[in-house]
Amino acid sequence: LWRLGYCARLLKTNHFRTAASNTSFPAVWMLLAQYSGRIPGLFVTVKKNTFVTMPETVEDKANPELYLPHPGVRGMTLLNREAFKRTVVVPALKVKKEIVSSVLKSLKQSVLQRPGLKRVAEDPEDVDSRFVILDPHKIPEFSLAESEQQVLKQLNVHPEVSKYNLELTYENFKSEEILRAVLPQGQEVTSGFSRVGHIAHLNLRDHQLPYRHLIGQVIMDKNPGITCVVNKTSIIDSTYRNFEMEVLAGENNLVTKVKENNIAYELDFSKVYWNPRLSTEHGRIVELLKPGDILFDVFAGIGPFAIPAARRKCRVFANDLNPESYTWLLHNCKLNKVDTKVKAFNMDGRDFLRGPVREELSKELPLWKEEQKTAFHIVMNLPALAVEFLDVFRHLLVGEPCSPAGLPTVHCYGFSKHSNPARDIQERAEASLGTSLAGRCSTFLVRNVAPNKEMLCLSFQIPADVLYKRPCP
Repeated sequence: LWRLGYCARLLKTNHFRTAASNTSFPAVWMLLAQYSGRIPGLFVTVKKNTFVTMPETVEDKANPELYLPHPGVRGMTLLNREAFKRTVVVPALKVKKEIVSSVLKSLKQSVLQRPGLKRVAEDPEDVDSRFVILDPHKIPEFSLAESEQQVLKQLNVHPEVSKYNLELTYENFKSEEILRAVLPQGQEVTSGFSRVGHIAHLNLRDHQLPYRHLIGQVIMDKNPGITCVVNKTSIIDSTYRNFEMEVLAGENNLVTKVKENNIAYELDFSKVYWNPRLSTEHGRIVELLKPGDILFDVFAGIGPFAIPAARRKCRVFANDLNPESYTWLLHNCKLNKVDTKVKAFNMDGRDFLRGPVREELSKELPLWKEEQKTAFHIVMNLPALAVEFLDVFRHLLVGEPCSPAGLPTVHCYGFSKHSNPARDIQERAEASLGTSLAGRCSTFLVRNVAPNKEMLCLSFQIPADVLYKRPCP
C-alpha cells in the first residue's frame, strides 16, 4: 500500500519541481520510469553499481521445493555449508557427445537455464554419450511436446526423457534462497544492502538479528569483492552524520575506496557519512554549475559535491563540522588534484555561513556584472536540520542589493513525512527565511527514504529583501 501511496505522492508533487509546469501523460510516464528503481516490486528494477537488491525467487508451481536447500537448515544461526546439500530428480536426454551443441541449440527453450548449474553432464556408463539436463519447470511430466520430439528425430536422437539425479550444494543456491530456507517461515528476508567499496552495509530488522552473522557470511560468499559486512546498530547522529555499526562477517577494515561519477574517494566508513544512493543527486547539482561559478558547500562531508565542482573549474568553499570528514575531505582533494581549488573549513554550519560565506559574498557581489555570468550556489545537504539553518540568510549582508540575477542560489535538503512533501518543505523554508517563496522556488524529489518519508531538495535564489540589510540614511 505504501508503494502505491508513494506513486500518488510522486505524481502529486511533480509540478513543484518548477515554478510552473503542465504535467502531460508522457511526462508522468517518464517520471514513474525514473523512480521505478526506488519502488521495489512495482516497476522494473534499475540495477546500479552501488546498491544491490536481491531478485525475487521464481517459484515452481509444479514443485515449489525443487530448488530449495535441505529443509534441515531451518533455524541455523552458524553457517554450515555442507548442510545445504540435496539431490533433486530432473529430466534429461541421453545424446551422443558429437551432437550436444545441436541439441542445446534446438531445445534452447527447454534446456536447464539456472545459473551455476551445468546443462551437460557426463554419462558414467557411456563415455561417448552425454546427458543434456532439461528444465523441470518446462518438462514437469518428464515428457517432451510433439514439436520437440520431431526436432530430436531429425537429429537422430531418441526422444525418451530420463530421470537424472542432480546434486545441489551451497554454491548452487542464491543468497535469498539460502536466507529464506534458514529464517523462520513467514519472516521477511533482508532484501538488499548498500555497497561501499569492499563493505556491504545492512539495516537488519529485529527478527533477523539472531541470524545476523550467518546473513553477513552468506552475503560475503555470494558477492565477489565484498570482504566486510556491517550492520547499522544506531540511528544517524545528526551532528556528525555517522552511526555505530557491528561487523557481521569478514575483516574488520572499514577504510575503503569508492568511485562515484568517475571520481575516486577514500574514507573510513565508521567515522564519516557516505550514502551511495545519492550519486545521481550529486551529479544533478554539479551539472548545474559552470566554469567560474562559486560553490559554498555548508555540510560537505568528504567532498561529493565539492570535488567534482572543483574539477569543473569552479571555486569551492567546503565545510564540515566532523573533524574526520574534514580530514578525509582534505585527503580526497589531494587525491583528485583539486586541493588548490578547494578551501576547506572545519566549522559549525552557522559559523561558516556567517564567516567565510558572508566575507566572500560581501567581496564578490558588489563587483558582479551580468556579462561575467558568474553564479553563486550554496549547497546545504543535511536533510535532518538544514531547513533550520536558513534563518542565517536574514540580513546576512549589508548594503545595496546587487542585480537580482546575481543573487546566490540555495539548494537545501530536507526530509518530509507530510502527505504533500513539496509544500511542506517550502512552508518550513519560508518560516525560516521570513518571506514567501511562491513562484520563485523549485522542489526536486531526491528519493524515498522509508515508507511515507521522502528526501527533497528545495532550490531558490535568496530574495534581496532577505539577504540584504540596507544601511540607515
